[in-house]
Amino acid sequence: MKIFITGATGFIGRHVVKRLAGSGYELRCLVRATSDVDELQKQGVTLVTGDVTDKGSILAGIRGCEWVINLANAYSYWEPDKRTYEGINVRGTQNVMECALAAGVSKVVHISSVVIYGKPEQSPFSEESPIGPRRFSRYAQTKYEGDLIAWDLYEKNNLPLVMIYPGAVMGPGDPKATGKYIKDMIERRLPATLYLDSRLTFVHVRDVAEVIVRALEKKGNAGEKYFACGQHLSFREINTMIKEIAGVPLPRLTLPDWLVPVNAALLTAVADLIKKPPLWGLSVDQISTMRAGFVADGSKAARELGITYTPIRVAVEEAIASYQPAHS
Repeated sequence: MKIFITGATGFIGRHVVKRLAGSGYELRCLVRATSDVDELQKQGVTLVTGDVTDKGSILAGIRGCEWVINLANAYSYWEPDKRTYEGINVRGTQNVMECALAAGVSKVVHISSVVIYGKPEQSPFSEESPIGPRRFSRYAQTKYEGDLIAWDLYEKNNLPLVMIYPGAVMGPGDPKATGKYIKDMIERRLPATLYLDSRLTFVHVRDVAEVIVRALEKKGNAGEKYFACGQHLSFREINTMIKEIAGVPLPRLTLPDWLVPVNAALLTAVADLIKKPPLWGLSVDQISTMRAGFVADGSKAARELGITYTPIRVAVEEAIASYQPAHS
């Protein structure tokens, strides 16, 4: 069985490849010429140089594959060029889905995010909850637009689509927002805590990989949605975990809620001007997402795919251990 994978060098992608490589599948990964592929090469995958914005490279890699996993996305809350989000999350998704149809694959697993639901009336919300009226970042909005294209191809062209929606993903070596927050906290770079009572739904990266693989292997589930969502925790609870595990004091200051957006607006304006990420990750989009929070119900994946979620404390312990050499 041949599987075509985009986004294999990413945080989730590396875990998906590792999980599949030992299962007898033949993996073909679309990678940029600039990507670090050492880890993939150790797993014995076939590399196809290209990009989701280049349909020719997708077609070259996807030919002869039965299954597709689309993990490629622009996941960040600030980009120097805002067109990056639409190019990858909307047009890139469309390209992969259209190429999958052209190649006649038997299943496509597309990885979305629970943030596309915005803030539904229902809490916790589930796969079937009506999607909220607005999204809180350009990332979430463009992921949502890409999803709509994929579902349209499912309904009108019989694209054999399954969609996965991870929560806030945690684990060792996370280079993205959640990992950076933990790293900044243990290295005592954060001047203040904020939005202590906002609640998010966290999930271990290995659990996300497991949801993806089991959804891929499950027969007859085209059209299904699965949340990969473990534990609901407030920032107060996450901060306490970090403090206990790393043995570092928390910042003494807590920014008042009304002051956070003011700071974020200022730091984002500076970032846009100098083309460098905002200090402490305090972009307008990240702050809006933290403030709104999201409480999502991941029980369908547990029920239908047999997932047992890892306690988030384990993910925090592993994340801190992976950053510790820089800390010590």
